[in-house]
Amino acid sequence: MNNINKKRLLKSTISAAILAALVGCNSSDSNDAKTDPVDPVETVKFTVLHTNDNHGRFWHNKYGEYGMAARKTLINQLREKVEADGGEVLLLSGGDINTGVPASDLQDAVPDFIGMNHIEYDAMAVGNHEFDNPRDILEMQKNLAEFPMLSANIYLKDKNERLFDAYKIFDVNGLKVAVIGLTTEDTAKIGNPEYTSDLEFRDPKAEAKKVIAELEASEKPDIILATTHMGHYENGVFGSNAPGDVALANALEAGALDAIIGGHSQNPVCMEPGTTDYAEFTPGDECTPDKQNGTYIMQAHEWGKYVGRADFEVTGEEVKLTNYELIPVNLKEKNEDGERVLIGEEIKKDEDLYALLEYYQKKGEEALNGVIATGNGKLEGDRAVVRSQQTNLGTLIATAHHSKIAKASFAVMNSGGVRDSINKDGIDNYEITYNDVLLVQPFGNMVTSVTMPGANVVEYLNTVATMQVGSGAYAQFAGIDMSVDCAASQVTINTIGGQDFDESAEYTFTVPSFNAAGGDGYPKVNTTENGYVDSGFVDADVLKGFIEEKGHINAADYTPSGVVYVNSASANGCQVAAE
Repeated sequence: MNNINKKRLLKSTISAAILAALVGCNSSDSNDAKTDPVDPVETVKFTVLHTNDNHGRFWHNKYGEYGMAARKTLINQLREKVEADGGEVLLLSGGDINTGVPASDLQDAVPDFIGMNHIEYDAMAVGNHEFDNPRDILEMQKNLAEFPMLSANIYLKDKNERLFDAYKIFDVNGLKVAVIGLTTEDTAKIGNPEYTSDLEFRDPKAEAKKVIAELEASEKPDIILATTHMGHYENGVFGSNAPGDVALANALEAGALDAIIGGHSQNPVCMEPGTTDYAEFTPGDECTPDKQNGTYIMQAHEWGKYVGRADFEVTGEEVKLTNYELIPVNLKEKNEDGERVLIGEEIKKDEDLYALLEYYQKKGEEALNGVIATGNGKLEGDRAVVRSQQTNLGTLIATAHHSKIAKASFAVMNSGGVRDSINKDGIDNYEITYNDVLLVQPFGNMVTSVTMPGANVVEYLNTVATMQVGSGAYAQFAGIDMSVDCAASQVTINTIGGQDFDESAEYTFTVPSFNAAGGDGYPKVNTTENGYVDSGFVDADVLKGFIEEKGHINAADYTPSGVVYVNSASANGCQVAAE
């Protein structure tokens, strides 16, 4: 980092030497002459503001929380404060702008990128969900963005060249700041294979080393940052996920990156001071970022709920973090009376951006708010739950899928394709809308079917049913009764479709097209040898049709049953420590 700072240091040292010489020459005239002390090295301030995992949340939620219009007001206020204190701001995103809210999904995240333009983001990491759509949509978004989308480790296979710029150089308050983009290599299995088959997601650690060496040889930046979409995992324990930011920091020379501004795991990276253990963070609490191998690691939870603020001072070769905080964006908590009240002061919405985004919100709402059925009880799709145990919503979706295909007797549904709950508050007699369905299944995957002998079904499920808890690969099931030995990676099937299992019989089951093509690391079964059929039915439309036909959904009717896990640290799925 330090070419410019070395020049500053040299300049200051020369000035001090000249001043000392002049004082020496004049000492006979006045032995009492005094000079002000000279600071040999200039201290320069700069601030990084950051968000990540926007997932279509350009608009505030029904409680008035977050939303891009309020985010713009907050960021403008922070810019003014930083500049008044002699600093300058760099605004970064940890990626995943796409997928999660139907009003955004139906409009290809155009309102989200427009919002980012108006907020004046400086750069973003490319997230895995940027590949949820056909590549022409990604190209449209890239052209729409008035800031670079960065990723050093995504290559076109046939050309051996990067799909995006690896880095961008910024002048921040006189400092030469390099920002490298990196994307989780898991995108190869959790991105839609239909849109990523011509791409190679290389090891970000190796690519980071390569880019840092290039930067130091040619650009000689004062500061090197990485904006990443790789995930932060406590103490670097990443389980069945690809290695994340902690692994990245520890794979490099100490302090090679001054800071990593991350995303993907969608957690607030706030540590117990002096440790590498997560703190019990709640909105408004103080937040200490992680520091690994001389590199600060930061992540601002998700959806624009917070704006992360990291204030740095650079003195010579020393880069010091003087302040860090996660600032809640109109988040609320329930008081003793059960009323939702603001945490901190209200952040007013920027009027111009609000008016602009309102157009897109109304446009999206028109297609989404028709009631399709009623229901009782919560249908559980919360990320932390559905990726760790069988849930009633997982069962409902899987049932809807295999019920649509006449030949199918059971269903496999990846939990990463379940993106929200229906009826979060668990009230009785609520209405279900198309919007609710699209919140749950926003990806537009096809319901596909596979037909194979029972022995092959066992082999397939030996892999799929033993995917570890905590990842989107963890499978939800319907129509099958089996025991899963997590240590042996072996299933024992008792019944399928209510009939005794026979290894010599043929069975048809449904699986999302994403997983049939090898997504989430599932065995690739979209071949004629496996009796693969693409039904042409979109998953969300199948779920909508099933719910509409039922007219009323009682959550208790879809209580999971039939799958038992053994030899695991969790009774709800496979959790086996890696050797």
